[in-house]
Amino acid sequence: MPSQGLEGGAVATPGLGAEAWGRITFIDDPVCDGCGAPFDFDPGPAAPCPACAAKPKAYTRARAACLYDEHSRNLILQLKHADRTDLAPLMAKWLSRAAADLLAEADAIVPVPLHPTRLFARRYNQAAEVARPLAKLSDRLYLPDALIRRRATGTQGGKSGSGRRRNVAGAFFVPPSRARQVAGRRIMLVDDVVTTGATLDACARALLAAGAVSVTAAVIARVKDALEVSM
Repeated sequence: MPSQGLEGGAVATPGLGAEAWGRITFIDDPVCDGCGAPFDFDPGPAAPCPACAAKPKAYTRARAACLYDEHSRNLILQLKHADRTDLAPLMAKWLSRAAADLLAEADAIVPVPLHPTRLFARRYNQAAEVARPLAKLSDRLYLPDALIRRRATGTQGGKSGSGRRRNVAGAFFVPPSRARQVAGRRIMLVDDVVTTGATLDACARALLAAGAVSVTAAVIARVKDALEVSM
């Protein structure tokens, strides 16, 4: 269930006051065990939302720290495009709280990769910037290059759920030189924002094909009405 306020270690950081953090809507239980979407009431342990019940993803469970809305969007865009990598350790703390039960079952953490051309232009991968301190906080193995984006996909914005799935289908793979890192391990994927889960699903399929035992996911924020996009 969404909650307002400075929870989960959301303290002020240089250049951003407590008022900005206080407007963020953090996600607390009860949530869908499959995608992390907040429930308005408690349907019972490990209950899926209608979208997950109708179409399960390759990743088995997911958690999000907060809702992606007008209050969190600016902070995430600063991390993503404005060189505010100093925000990443704090957001890792958010995930260490929101995904604590998933982290307890994970062996290793893998960031959702950028295509090399986009990585060159941006100079850093925002998912990796969060995944690295999260792995350190949780004492989990960090595998920054276990997953590769083999082709430059167009933006997911503005696409339907089926369009998003087509856009990232087959876009990710585990290089043969990294397959031994993945095989036999329980992997947690980390990304910044999830809408329909198409990107995470494509990543999870690649990891499972390389021998991962299971894949879960943790993201900084999730779109509240992802079900509408997924149709």
